[in-house]
Amino acid sequence: MQIGFIGLGNMGAPMAANLAAAGHTVHGFDPAGTTAAGVHPVTSAEAAVGGSEAVVTMLPDGGVLERVYAEIVPMATPGTLLLDCSTVDVAAAVAAHERGEAAGHRCADAPVSGGVGGATAGTLTFMVGGSEAAYRGAAPLLDLMGQRRVHCGAGGTGQAAKICNNMLLGISMIGTCEAFALAAKLGLDASRLFDVISASSGSCWSVNTYCPVPGVGPTSPADADYQPGFAAELMLKDLGLSQDAAVQVDAATPLGAHARQLYQCFVDAQGTGRDFSAMFEALSAGKRSDFDA
Repeated sequence: MQIGFIGLGNMGAPMAANLAAAGHTVHGFDPAGTTAAGVHPVTSAEAAVGGSEAVVTMLPDGGVLERVYAEIVPMATPGTLLLDCSTVDVAAAVAAHERGEAAGHRCADAPVSGGVGGATAGTLTFMVGGSEAAYRGAAPLLDLMGQRRVHCGAGGTGQAAKICNNMLLGISMIGTCEAFALAAKLGLDASRLFDVISASSGSCWSVNTYCPVPGVGPTSPADADYQPGFAAELMLKDLGLSQDAAVQVDAATPLGAHARQLYQCFVDAQGTGRDFSAMFEALSAGKRSDFDA
C-alpha cells in the first residue's frame, strides 16, 4: 500500500518503520524534521496524504489532531483509511471521525498501549473505535504495528478505552509505590514483598511486570534510573484526559482525580523525562504530612 504517516516522534517513528519493513511504501512527515528507517520523508502533511490509500497519524493532542485533519481530509481521495493512533480527548476523536466520514473516508481512532518498546518491537495493543468497515480496513496495518487489537465500538470509543485503562494504571502504580515505600519503612525486604504480592490478591501489572523498585521483579525502568518507558508527563496528560471526560459525563472518579494531583506535583518537582514509576522515589523520600489532602 501507499501509506502516509504524520507524526514521527518517539512512538510514530518505529511504527512507521515497521510498516515500511513489511513492504509498504510509507511517506512520512513530522514538523520537527524527524524521519524513520525505510520511510520516505516529505515536507508537509499534505504531501504525505497525496496518493495514499491510508493515512496514519500519531499526534500530541486533540488540538493538533483537529488542525491536521482540517488540512488533510480535503486532500485525501474519497475512501481513504484515516487511522489516528494518537491519545487525545474523546471529543476531538469524535470530531475527527465526523470530519473524515463527511468527506467519504473510513475513519478509526486507535490509541495504543505498550510504550516505545512496544512500538519498536511491533507488540502494541490497539484500542479501536470506528465502523466495522474501518476496523476491517485498519486490521492488516494494526497487525504489523502491534500484536493485539480490540474493536471497542463506534468512533471515539478507542480513546475512551485508552483513558479508562490509563487512569487505572496511574492509580495502580501509585498504590504499588505506596505499598513498597511503606514496606521499606517497616523493615520488610522489597524482594520478599514482591514474592508475596505477585502471588496474592494484590497482584497487578504494576507489580508483576513493571515493579517500581530497582532490582525487584522483571527488568523495568526502575533498573535504568527511571529512564522512561512511559514518561510521568504522559501519565499526567492521560489522567487529565480522564478527568476532563469524567466532568463531561458527570462520572465519580475520586481516585483518578487524586492520582492526577499527585502526578502534577511529581512533574512540577521532578520535571520531564522520568518514568511514571519514579513516583516510588517521591513517596519513599516523603513523610505522611507531605501528601495530606
